[in-house]
Amino acid sequence: MKRIVLAGVFALFGLLATQSAFAQVQVGIRGGANFGFASKPEYLGSLTPDFHSSIGPTGALFLDIPLSERVSFRPEVSYIRKGVAIKEGFDINLGGFSLPIGASIAYQSQQIEVPLLFKFNLTDGPVQPYVIAGPAVSYAFDGRIRTRGSALFTTKPFDIDVNYGGMLPPWDFSAVGGLGLAMDAGAGKFFIEGRYTHGFTRQVQVPVVNVNVRNRGVAVSLGYSFPIGY
Repeated sequence: MKRIVLAGVFALFGLLATQSAFAQVQVGIRGGANFGFASKPEYLGSLTPDFHSSIGPTGALFLDIPLSERVSFRPEVSYIRKGVAIKEGFDINLGGFSLPIGASIAYQSQQIEVPLLFKFNLTDGPVQPYVIAGPAVSYAFDGRIRTRGSALFTTKPFDIDVNYGGMLPPWDFSAVGGLGLAMDAGAGKFFIEGRYTHGFTRQVQVPVVNVNVRNRGVAVSLGYSFPIGY
């Protein structure tokens, strides 16, 4: 299934590039960091620890296909690491010396994501602020739960592999929105971009009980794009 989806995505990229070659289609690459976290069911309240962000890499290849003077279609194929972290700790008083003891558990999911975005340029000129928005679908091809303890020193991480399917669905459907700033650089453009991803798929599928845990993420990227055929 994964191979079929990826083949279809690359075929779509090729078709769009062929049909829009006359319109200064650009190809680009971006890379940066994703600060992943998750929603927490309200009914759990103080019964469970707070969720913290889990930082991971992200990167993408994309096309920028003009639809009008200021609007373009921007399909991407990206790698992203999503997840969430739980951190707990307390202090032990050792005769006037306070020894902090803690532990962290991080769920890290490596995913291939396909955002289908629309880009809206806000101004013309050598520097162009823009807005992006659109849906995205992602597939988790690998995952782990990483635990680590700390006291006077931090222990080596201990990893447990995650098997997707059943309670942990591999697919995630989400909405993406963000802001960027592009700058002319020769034939292409350098850009910096920030985006927010709001997942809609429940990440824990338990019968009867509605466990409302969904992926969230804030990513910051740097990238470069240039016209095809330049």
